[in-house]
Amino acid sequence: MKTDWKKLLIAVAIPLAVGGLAAYITRGGFSAFETIKKPFLSPPAWLFPVAWTLLYTLMGIASYRIYCQVTTYEKRKNALTIYFIQLFFNFVWPIIFFNIEEYLFAFIWILALWALIFLCLQRFKEIDKIAGWLLIPYLAWVAFAAYLNLGIFILN
Repeated sequence: MKTDWKKLLIAVAIPLAVGGLAAYITRGGFSAFETIKKPFLSPPAWLFPVAWTLLYTLMGIASYRIYCQVTTYEKRKNALTIYFIQLFFNFVWPIIFFNIEEYLFAFIWILALWALIFLCLQRFKEIDKIAGWLLIPYLAWVAFAAYLNLGIFILN
């Protein structure tokens, strides 16, 4: 597969922009986050933007690979529709968690996000195994974020 750099950059820019907008909207909630009780294994605050930047980049590369694959239009459309739905859930979660501070609802939301990522990974893998593999770190990180979310709900 020959790389179309313009399409690849757009595919990577989309999740980075979604994440950047969510971070901008929730920036005021981080000060409250610093003061709440956190569960065991909570990473330092600096790790979150680093991890998310890497994960959004991998997501973009995976979506680009799906977009460029020679497969049926329906399979590609289905996979990318799930991708954009999970990206929407990804965008909304920090607003629920940081701005609204509804930790139980945020936990339920992140479980739905995890299920959507899993479904997206499965659809991607059916079209392009590498694209599926690229979503595994994202799936693992969201599972870890769900653990943190639940811990914060219980402790606060």
